[in-house]
Amino acid sequence: MANEMSYELLKDIKQPSDLRGMTYEQLDDLAGEIREKLIETVSANGGHLASNLGTVELTIAMHRCFDSPKDKFVFDVGHQTYTHKLLTGRFDQFSTLRQEGGISGFPYPPESEHDVFFSGHSSTSISSAYGISIAEQINERDQYTVAVIGDGAFTGGLAFEAMNNAGRTKDAKLIVILNDNNMSISQNVGSVSRYLSVIRNSRKYFRLKAGVERAINRIPLIGKSLSNSIFRLKTSLKDRIYNSNMFEDLGFRYMGPVDGHNIKSLCEVLEEAKHIGGPVVVNVQTVKGKGYELAEKDPCVFHGISKFDPETGEPLNKGKTNFSDEFGRSLCDLASKDRRICAITAAMSLGTGLSEFCERFPERFFDVGIAEEHAVVFAEGLAKGGMIPFFVVYSTFLQRCYDQLIHDAALQKQKMIIAVDRAGFVGEDGETHQGIFDVAFMNTISDFTIYSPTTYEELRRDVARAVYKDRNVIAIRYPRGSEPELPADFVPTYDAFDTYGCDDADVVIATYGSIFANACAAQKALEEQGKRVKVLKLNRIKPIDGSVIELLKSSRSIFFFEEGVRDGGVGEKIALLLMEAGYKGDYHLTAVDYCFVKQGTIPSILKRHGLDAESMSKTVGSAFDG
Repeated sequence: MANEMSYELLKDIKQPSDLRGMTYEQLDDLAGEIREKLIETVSANGGHLASNLGTVELTIAMHRCFDSPKDKFVFDVGHQTYTHKLLTGRFDQFSTLRQEGGISGFPYPPESEHDVFFSGHSSTSISSAYGISIAEQINERDQYTVAVIGDGAFTGGLAFEAMNNAGRTKDAKLIVILNDNNMSISQNVGSVSRYLSVIRNSRKYFRLKAGVERAINRIPLIGKSLSNSIFRLKTSLKDRIYNSNMFEDLGFRYMGPVDGHNIKSLCEVLEEAKHIGGPVVVNVQTVKGKGYELAEKDPCVFHGISKFDPETGEPLNKGKTNFSDEFGRSLCDLASKDRRICAITAAMSLGTGLSEFCERFPERFFDVGIAEEHAVVFAEGLAKGGMIPFFVVYSTFLQRCYDQLIHDAALQKQKMIIAVDRAGFVGEDGETHQGIFDVAFMNTISDFTIYSPTTYEELRRDVARAVYKDRNVIAIRYPRGSEPELPADFVPTYDAFDTYGCDDADVVIATYGSIFANACAAQKALEEQGKRVKVLKLNRIKPIDGSVIELLKSSRSIFFFEEGVRDGGVGEKIALLLMEAGYKGDYHLTAVDYCFVKQGTIPSILKRHGLDAESMSKTVGSAFDG
């Protein structure tokens, strides 16, 4: 049992250099202890389990072969850094993983000198690592930069842009570790291929090859042309018998594949990579969820998981439906009657509730990999062909598509629907994942319609309205988790806006989305104090209906609460429209103000930013205290 582990080896690791005095047998035992610690902690706190279980031996080998923090590690996405944290002096704090005030679930430079780069989105590691390696080269510092990127993250175009650029720099001490846990990047066929793989991974081979190249290049007059001719001949022969790969075509030396769960083999290959000179790709093959049978069998479920029973793998808080599931069901209902409806995801079919759609309508379901920008343009291509595409994406990942949303979506004036999942606060994943920017940047784009439903029924109506009534680009944003509980006496109209509370009150709480429930609770609390307040709920937040401004103009005081950034948000837009309409009353805006939102539970984050019912009540109560 994990809670009976004493962690005899792990608890004594205070810094990465402690690994260098351990035998390979001890390192294997350490890997076992780390897996137990990962399962124990993630089952209690939630987090990313399968990816971390798959990179235990790789991370041990990296810290044994390189000298962090002198040598720099850049982890793509960053959700696989739990072992890295355990090996860099954070064992005693590891139980606080992803908790408010605890250590982050991603690389976090303020937390440790061993965390080089903030990361939470994919495909960025090679670019940042390449930049670091060039800076080290310019400053004549003799150290290595290592980027760790998964085969999934490699589907992002930014990774290829970085490879194309970095491959031209022959002297940079840049090592890219490709963590291949799903598909084979380079096929190895037959004994000749295996023999060449062994020879190509030999330090003597690389030294000999480099020496021969230098000698040929020194030959007067013909050296360079002779070297190029030999290179072309070698490449032609290699392509026929070895199946050359794209990494070498981009200027990288390629090593692998190597067993990602054999620490000795990993250390040998990484040491070889250090002596090659120039950019290198090391292909490491791992198993997602390694060492925990449940995660190995279903790595998708255990990729990002809430608290669970480590014995059974069952979630501790199961049974409740959520907005993602409800959206998926609604989309399937419409798609069963309308063959124009398609669904697109960027490697997130399970998280966005599209599993059923994928099974029922495979010819209309498209997983484009981690390529959100492509997804938007691809969707517009479908629209041009007469289809009705839904791009289903987390708010935090939609940020990557701003240029495409303008040029390749809005300007095309074709119907495209963006289902913005995880809108608003998402909790323990912290700064890189909070869905608080989408409204602000979509507000700047012409020909956009944005809905922000509070309930499942409203979500279903918005989806149908987007398909059959609205034009151009429509975004429907909904939060993580379940629908909030609304007052029994609230009767929605499903128009552009709804009201609740004292109709003749001259103090108004205005808001939208899931925190409407908090506004209603605040209204009730204020009413019990003899303070009459009306709540305005925006259902469509772009464009703002003209009747909203007419209603608000007659109010003495308006308090707008927004689960998003202040700059560019709906509250700021309302303030501008009121000013243009000559409003003379008091206007107060509470939103996320000039900060990135740190990790914590959603209720805690709401309270921290003044968006819970109690805080709303206190803020609005000030209108009556004077």
